[in-house]
Amino acid sequence: MIGILSAFGAATSWTYACFIWRSQTQKYKSIDINLIKNIIAFLIFIPAFINLSSTTELKNIFILLISGIIGIGLGDTFYLKSLQTIGTRKTLSIETLSPLMAALSGEFFINENLTTKSWVGIIIVTISLFIILRKGNNFKEENSSFSEKNNFKIFAFPFLSVLCAVLGGLLSRMVFLQSNLSPFLTTEIRLLGAIIFLISLKGFKINFFLKNIDKKQQKRFFISILLGTNIGILLQQVVFKTLPIGVGWALLSMSPVISLFFAKTEEREITKKIIFFTCFLFFGLTLIIL
Repeated sequence: MIGILSAFGAATSWTYACFIWRSQTQKYKSIDINLIKNIIAFLIFIPAFINLSSTTELKNIFILLISGIIGIGLGDTFYLKSLQTIGTRKTLSIETLSPLMAALSGEFFINENLTTKSWVGIIIVTISLFIILRKGNNFKEENSSFSEKNNFKIFAFPFLSVLCAVLGGLLSRMVFLQSNLSPFLTTEIRLLGAIIFLISLKGFKINFFLKNIDKKQQKRFFISILLGTNIGILLQQVVFKTLPIGVGWALLSMSPVISLFFAKTEEREITKKIIFFTCFLFFGLTLIIL
């Protein structure tokens, strides 16, 4: 039950944070936004290192650092870049692949054999999410810098985001299966890995763009970091610790449904078909959970 509640909490936190970050992606580079949010989140959670003991295996620390580089450093940057270039709907449409990719990776790499009922539920969730997003044509999209005809550039960023996020989650799950590290500590180690990678990629030059925005926007940005990065990743780690990765990722993929609450803000029309497939999605979740 803890894992299930954590998954819904993480999805809610991430959805609200992305709602704020989307406005920033039109003004600043995705890598700068990702780096600053990770640095601030790391500083907030720095007391977690108190729980780091000499008995902690270096192998697990190394795996978590790599997980942070792939899942947070690369994954979040690709995600923000995708929001910037092709907009919310197309990005989230590709993100619907994540539950199936996570389930398959768990099956092949760490022998997490899901029941037939869980597989049916994951497929229902994936299809429902995709249809819900495809029906969301009537809400405001950001200006896209890529044409619809250039399919590679349209799908490269969101697909890489999904791939990196799933790989990062898989590595975290592997660590939890072979150690007693807490979600709190693993969150901080993953953030550290992402920061080291992004700073190196930037040539150790940090764009402190927060000084260029007004106090109201600064406050919203800090709230988004606390929700989307600190609380969001922490709850995500709880999910990886307590649930098989395929099941956990299906529950974590509720952002498109939660985003319906922002429908008015994004000028999105909620049709009967969207409501039907939202109900169908929750039926799939029921199969996964029970």
